[in-house]
Amino acid sequence: MRGLAHVGVLRGLEERGWIPAEVVGTSIGSLLGAVWATGRYTVPEMEQISLSLRRRDIFQIAHADMAFKRMRAPALYRSDPLAALIHRLVGDVTFRELARPLIVNSVDINSGTQMFWGLPGLEDMLVRDAVFASCALPGFFAPHEIAGRFYVDGAIVDNMPVRLAAARGVDAVVAVNVGSSNLLRADTQEAGFAGVYARGSEIVFQQAMEWHLRSWTRPPLLLVQPSVQQLPMMSFDHTRELMDEGRRATLAALDQAGDAIHTAPGGIFPRRQVRIRVNRERCIGCGACLSYAPPGMFRMEDGKAVAPDQPCEWSPIDGDVIRHCPTYAITARPAGPAA
Repeated sequence: MRGLAHVGVLRGLEERGWIPAEVVGTSIGSLLGAVWATGRYTVPEMEQISLSLRRRDIFQIAHADMAFKRMRAPALYRSDPLAALIHRLVGDVTFRELARPLIVNSVDINSGTQMFWGLPGLEDMLVRDAVFASCALPGFFAPHEIAGRFYVDGAIVDNMPVRLAAARGVDAVVAVNVGSSNLLRADTQEAGFAGVYARGSEIVFQQAMEWHLRSWTRPPLLLVQPSVQQLPMMSFDHTRELMDEGRRATLAALDQAGDAIHTAPGGIFPRRQVRIRVNRERCIGCGACLSYAPPGMFRMEDGKAVAPDQPCEWSPIDGDVIRHCPTYAITARPAGPAA
């Protein structure tokens, strides 16, 4: 449900005149993208729809399947409530009939093939079928059948498919990451199947996102990361907070990126100058920072990691090296006159 921050992102972009040429969506991003792409709803109307959502609209335990099929039950939750919600919001339109361009990311669960519905040759599919498939996170919802094949959430391959967006020949990409796993949790192991599985999925998605972005060169990419990781993944009590944070994070990213996002040939924005420090008492010399940081940022000296003497320019993903230090020995602070 953290994906509801996307509604606030759309509002922030709209306020600054950044109207997307198209949306490439995964999971709840595909659902919200489809609602936007129909042209039937304004962003304020999307906010009201989001605020009206209740748990029963999406998550209803599949008691019968679990009682009779036991370990062969296809999923924890029933499919029909979510399918009905998607149908109500999107209708029976095909991708070709949408008012705005939309691409939906899903994966064939049997072959592992990634499928981008809405691309040329895949435009006559019902949008609601593609969106349900993209929302069908394995274990939570059953794979969705489309033309004799079964599809699940595209996040298991690529939770933030920015490379497809770049291949579409756009001037810039706005990428929204609501799955950050960098907040230290407590007692996840006591959260039951759904909680443990959701946390595991969250970590996998974050690692895949970092891997895809680490070699990013062009076009310019604005990475919006709403601070929502502290909220439960399936909470319906924080919708307004989620949307407000999406808007705030978008406006902040645009302000921090400034004119560079318009003039740079590529790279990830917003960028900032930071001064990095390594606590030598905490450092155990494992060298993990050399693996995760850009080449040459850290070096080993007397069995300890040494940070660069001069301030570094960091993109939003460069700071992930801090999270991967097993002893939390690395810190970074803004560099500049105030610092």
